[in-house]
Amino acid sequence: MSRLLFILVALFAGRSFAQQSLTIAAAADLQPVMTEMAARFEQQTGVKVKLSFGSSGNFFAQIQNGAPYDLLFSADVGYPSKLQEAGLTVPGSLSLYAIGKIVLWVPGNSAIDVNKGLEVLANPTVKKIAIANPAHAPYGRAAEAALKNAKLWDQVSSKLVVGENIAQTAQFVESGNADVGIIALSLALAPAMKGTGRYFIIPEDVYPPLRQAAVILKTSGHVDTAERFLKFLREPKTVALLQEYGFSAPEQPR
Repeated sequence: MSRLLFILVALFAGRSFAQQSLTIAAAADLQPVMTEMAARFEQQTGVKVKLSFGSSGNFFAQIQNGAPYDLLFSADVGYPSKLQEAGLTVPGSLSLYAIGKIVLWVPGNSAIDVNKGLEVLANPTVKKIAIANPAHAPYGRAAEAALKNAKLWDQVSSKLVVGENIAQTAQFVESGNADVGIIALSLALAPAMKGTGRYFIIPEDVYPPLRQAAVILKTSGHVDTAERFLKFLREPKTVALLQEYGFSAPEQPR
C-alpha cells in the first residue's frame, strides 16, 4: 500500500511540475536563440515557457512597477544588478550567461562596403544609420560608444535612426528605412537574416563589454523552476547553442 502511495505522489508531483510555466522577459538580441532554448527546455522538462522580448531598460522599469516575470535576461549586467540592489531579486540568483557583440549590417543588395568598418558610415552616400536607443538598450549604448571612440559621432549623429530595441533596429535596415545598422551579431546570424545581408564584426575594444546577465525576480512563484532554467543554461548543449549565435561564454565570478 505504501508503495502505491509513493507512486501516486510521484506521478502527481511530476504532473504538477509539468503544468508549471515560466514567464521570461528577455532582451531583444536573444529573440532567435531564446526561442530555441525555450523549446528545448519545454521538451526536456514539460514546463511551458512564455517569452516577452524588448529592451532591457524597459523591462527594468516594468519590473520596478511590479510586472509579473519570473526571470529577466538582460543585455547587460547593470539592470539585473540594480534590481538586486533594490531587493527585487532572489538572493544569489544573478548569473552571467553570455557576452554579446555588435556588427555593421547591410542588406545583400547594398553597395555599402561594410568591410571598411565604422569609417564607411561617414561616407555621404550613407544617409541613415540605425542603432538601438541608448537610453534603455545596452546594444544602443555599445553602438554609441563605438561611434564616439572611432571619432565619428559628430559626423554621423544626424544620420541616426533610433529603434526601440535591437530587434526593431534590425528591422529598420531590413525594410530599407535605414541604409546600414549597428545590430547584435546574434540577429545577423539568425536564420531570418543570415542569408539576406552582410556584416562586419565591430572590434570589441571600441565599446564596453556586453556582459549579459539573468536574474530571478523575488515576486516569482516558480523559483525552483527558474533555478532549473538557469542550470539548463550551463549545460554544454545550451552553451554551444549560444555560441552558434555569436555569443561568447563569460568568465564566471569566483
